[in-house]
Amino acid sequence: MIETFRNIFKINDLRKRILFTVMMLAICRIGTFIVTPGINTIVLADKMRELSGTLFGLYDLFAGGAFSKAAVFGMGIMPYISASIILQLLGAVIPYFQRLQKEGEEGRKKITQYTRYGTMLISSMQAFGVAIFLESIDVVINPGMGFRFMTMVSMASGTMLLMWLGEQIDERGIGNGISLIIFIGIIASLPSAIKEEWIQFQSDNRALLTELFLMALAFGIVAALVVLTQAQRKIPVQYAKRVVGRKVYGGVNTHFPLRVNTAGVMPIIFAQAIMFVPSTVFAFLPDSDFIITIQRFFAFDHWFYWLVYGTLIIFFTYFYTAIILNPVDVADNLKKQGGFIPGVRPGKKTAEFLDSILTRITLPGSIALAIVAILPYLLVKTFNISYNYASFFGGTGLLIIVGVALDFIQQVESHLFMRHYEGFSRTGRIRGRR
Repeated sequence: MIETFRNIFKINDLRKRILFTVMMLAICRIGTFIVTPGINTIVLADKMRELSGTLFGLYDLFAGGAFSKAAVFGMGIMPYISASIILQLLGAVIPYFQRLQKEGEEGRKKITQYTRYGTMLISSMQAFGVAIFLESIDVVINPGMGFRFMTMVSMASGTMLLMWLGEQIDERGIGNGISLIIFIGIIASLPSAIKEEWIQFQSDNRALLTELFLMALAFGIVAALVVLTQAQRKIPVQYAKRVVGRKVYGGVNTHFPLRVNTAGVMPIIFAQAIMFVPSTVFAFLPDSDFIITIQRFFAFDHWFYWLVYGTLIIFFTYFYTAIILNPVDVADNLKKQGGFIPGVRPGKKTAEFLDSILTRITLPGSIALAIVAILPYLLVKTFNISYNYASFFGGTGLLIIVGVALDFIQQVESHLFMRHYEGFSRTGRIRGRR
């Protein structure tokens, strides 16, 4: 391992890429501490602490803590993610976007352009909503249209700058820029979570054996998530021989990988966003017996919350898998390239075969995602640990950390193997999420 790190810095191009990536990520962190003008930061900190268990708390996780500070990077990179998801969904229902997705490099450039326009529109609208929200909780020194416009311009500009930094990492750094920005934001909350847990450990006089068990459990969960992220079903594919001039093409045996967790972290993000809506709405409603009763069912430690949350994750896993992987398109592409699955007719039968396998392997993947997502809440109730600390034992944050780390290692390994160096894995079998 030590030799591998030495080899990384021996390669001039790889060293420059890693240092450039670190510099861009440092700029991303600096922007989370530049507060939008016109806000009383002391009052804001108290108000945001009260909303930590709502949808705003989830948003703050992806913004790397910038949202709770009302920083210029307070919107984070989420408007860009939202615009990308919207265009991806439009590609499944609108023929124009379907054509763009199939047009290769030119189509991707057009989709990227639309994504940027969508990011600007969404970030501006959300920033205006944030300005109104900040005025509603009485943290603005001089509320009015002037403050709203300034907040909209500064936060929307911050999001566009983050998007540009992510694109620069893609082009001149290493790893997926957007994913790394989210990754570094989540990791930034780890020291405060450990500090919070240490204070609670001392106040509760918890047994040391319990803490050692939790540490061992964390390693076990990370290992299980690595397996879940990389698990795939290999479908054997053969290509018929074709003679073009004096050259023979095809005639090879390969495989088509179907991932157990094709949808990645998106089902948990969708489900968590929906489950945070009731608690967010309840925070602004007056107290009554009916509201308190309903609110109890949507509390983190209630079995009803876990049941609905797990069911939503399973549903969104199938939903998002169906959007990003169409068996009909896969079957058509195989047929055009002269490929076929042994024992299965090309075309419709191949699509049905792939669909049946994808349906079967998605079920255990979706159940595993649901268990990983619910695990932090179970740990909070069982061991009385803080939620910020428990969130690193599962859920959205840990899935993103594991997936992005595997992606980054896979790209570093590809640079090492190109120059005949050994990577982190001697077998060279580490695979990224894509």
